[in-house]
Amino acid sequence: MARVGGLRPKRRRALVAIAGAPGSGKSTLAERLVQGLGARAALVPMDGFHLDNRVLGPRGLLPRKGAPESFDAAGFVHMVGRLATEEEVMIPVFDRDRDIAISGAAVVGPDVQVAVIEGNYLLLDEAPWSGLQPLWDVTVMLDVPMDELRRRLVQRWIDHDHTPEQAEARALSNDLPNAERVVRDSVAADLTVTATR
Repeated sequence: MARVGGLRPKRRRALVAIAGAPGSGKSTLAERLVQGLGARAALVPMDGFHLDNRVLGPRGLLPRKGAPESFDAAGFVHMVGRLATEEEVMIPVFDRDRDIAISGAAVVGPDVQVAVIEGNYLLLDEAPWSGLQPLWDVTVMLDVPMDELRRRLVQRWIDHDHTPEQAEARALSNDLPNAERVVRDSVAADLTVTATR
């Protein structure tokens, strides 16, 4: 990640996209990158832009929570643009325990020179997500074989107190279709990180 470490912002701050399928290890890589860069970097997860269940339910999207259409994508693109140019940006954070996004729960302040942004759909080649492409300074895609993603995603649901059968059903009905969409419909990244386990 020397390329990221040597970034000098062209605007107020540099924007690094860490993209990949669900279960690919985006959060872990992004956290390590921010730790390595120190105080001049901040982590910005895409998950704060999940639409609330009260919005998803009437739209029939609750079973597809986590799919591209279940996010406030236009709001996310707007926030990323603000990160490039504004001194201070308040960002929402997703509370997994309560299954809700909390508005203004974190701040990217004026001392931050590099925003490391992680999410599934950062390189998705469809509107409004495609509006992100001109904003990135460096893009990274995690490449994990589909059978390994399946194993990780099933285990994730088991770790959240699902039976193996329930975990398999959740992974197959939503997570893996989302993973396939990321792989199929994303533009090429500047850097690809390949992992098997």
